[in-house]
Amino acid sequence: MTTRGVLYVHSAPRALCPHVEWAVAGVLGARVNLDWIRQPASPGTWRAEFSWQGDPGTASKLASALRGWHLLRFEVTAEPCATAEGERYSSTPDLGIFHAVTGMHGDILIPEDRLRAAVARAGRGESELEAEISKLLGKPWDDELEPFRYAGEGAPVRWLHQVV
Repeated sequence: MTTRGVLYVHSAPRALCPHVEWAVAGVLGARVNLDWIRQPASPGTWRAEFSWQGDPGTASKLASALRGWHLLRFEVTAEPCATAEGERYSSTPDLGIFHAVTGMHGDILIPEDRLRAAVARAGRGESELEAEISKLLGKPWDDELEPFRYAGEGAPVRWLHQVV
């Protein structure tokens, strides 16, 4: 069973671009050449989008391979398949990495134990429930990445295979 997804490198310093390609190639087991274009939301950085196909868990491996570079902003998505839910990973230098499980319509699925923990923290007065839910949904990452997403509209996406 395979799934497919997209890697969005929202911003990377030029010197990091070949390292991103090597890391992605290491996960996918094939040579990767991304089409890098300037990122207008952060002058001096570059962006790329890239469609992939692989086994369930590939999104996690891609996110793990890229998460160590502090100056990198990226997202990795995987579509749900017959044997696995979908996934979304978002990473920014300031916030670190966010992971969410997604359903077949793209909705974020929050596990019961994480929701119970958020309600408990809010109940103890450690935080506001709205802020806890916001974090569970990835809103801080969405807020930080939105200018980079918008700047990439119309950017080319390289497809690794033809889907019929």
